[in-house]
Amino acid sequence: MVPRYARPAMTAIWEPEARYRIWFEIEAYATEKLGELGVVPPSAAKALWDWWATNPKIDVAAIDAIEAVTKHDVIAFLDWVAKEVGPEARFMHQGMTSSDVLDTTLNVQLTQAADLLIADLDALLEAIKRRAMEHKYTPTIGRSHGIHAEPTTFGLKLAQAYAEFDRCRARLVAARAEVATCAISGAVGTFANIDPAVEAHVAEKLGLSVEPVSTQVIPRDRHAMFFAVLGVIASSIERLATEVRHLQRTEVLEAEEYFSPGQKGSSAMPHKRNPVLTENLTGLARVVRSAVTPALENVALWHERDISHSSVERYIGPDATITLDFALGRLTSVIDKLLIYPERMQKNLDRMGGLVHSQRVLLALTQAGLTRDDSYRLVQRNAMQVWQSDGQLSLLELLKADPEVSAVMSAQELEDKFNLDYHFKGVDTIFARVFGE
Repeated sequence: MVPRYARPAMTAIWEPEARYRIWFEIEAYATEKLGELGVVPPSAAKALWDWWATNPKIDVAAIDAIEAVTKHDVIAFLDWVAKEVGPEARFMHQGMTSSDVLDTTLNVQLTQAADLLIADLDALLEAIKRRAMEHKYTPTIGRSHGIHAEPTTFGLKLAQAYAEFDRCRARLVAARAEVATCAISGAVGTFANIDPAVEAHVAEKLGLSVEPVSTQVIPRDRHAMFFAVLGVIASSIERLATEVRHLQRTEVLEAEEYFSPGQKGSSAMPHKRNPVLTENLTGLARVVRSAVTPALENVALWHERDISHSSVERYIGPDATITLDFALGRLTSVIDKLLIYPERMQKNLDRMGGLVHSQRVLLALTQAGLTRDDSYRLVQRNAMQVWQSDGQLSLLELLKADPEVSAVMSAQELEDKFNLDYHFKGVDTIFARVFGE
């Protein structure tokens, strides 16, 4: 985790003290149920909760010092709690194994992280929707292969982004549900030394569901799906960030990141206004996606368990969620403050002498009786003259002067095919699909 790209709420989930607090709750809830079942004295759980009620500070350094000797983190924690609580603490961890604590804790952390990320997506969706409504009918050029294609609206560009991030949100909600499981099943997951009722009790208290078959570890296909979804969200961030970067190029300049008073774009060139935030988002997306392959490789563990996944998750759990949280927040700010230039969009639309209307003429010629091949040939013949003139010639005027075209279409009929508003008749339909009626 790099502090530069981290926000406090998400970072707090992965702090050692936060992890140890979840460990304690798991142990205390398990001991509580064991007391109800008569396996341990009810006084054991009471002693734990009474100590907890004093809201003690978790002494991370003391636990680390014990682990330096035991070489086992869960044992170090249990030893520290035992010293703090006293004799009743000996009933903790009855019939449990370390994975019960570690895996359940990881899933609690991932669900907490997912909740923050879902809230992040909600904020981003709100910002995108607001700007999409603002520019629902703002004409701009649609590009394919980076080349002028046909007119669209800037609102439609943003509507596409909204629909994509709405899908991302749905995937994350599903991934959260899939990873929100609890395992308190003991060695190799057979419940030989602990009643399944303990697992159910802990799961209920932590807002999780029970893992049907844990084999001592919670299956990592769940986690692989979770991190894969984070990777998809990161890619969607990059797609929108890349669009902004392209639109900010000097030759385009249809939109650009907000440039605050006092901001500097270059140490050498005072005129520069660079898309640094969206470039940063492109890089952060790569970092998040880098967690996906290790998560997939964690699925294949030996037999009932091994710990080859553990070191990986200590990296990718915090890094992927913290980075994605920051990236979503940054993208929301970019969209919220995005400078949008409709006049430049119109200028770029007009840049190539009406070439953007070529398909309408092509279709009209076929409807006028020409073959599609002849229609294409006639339009392309005139369009290439406009292209070679760098937009100085007018496609409409060239078509009017072309005898093969004028033989089947009048000047007025041709002019009708250059109506910009024609291209926007489907905007309401698309917006209704994306945002609702």
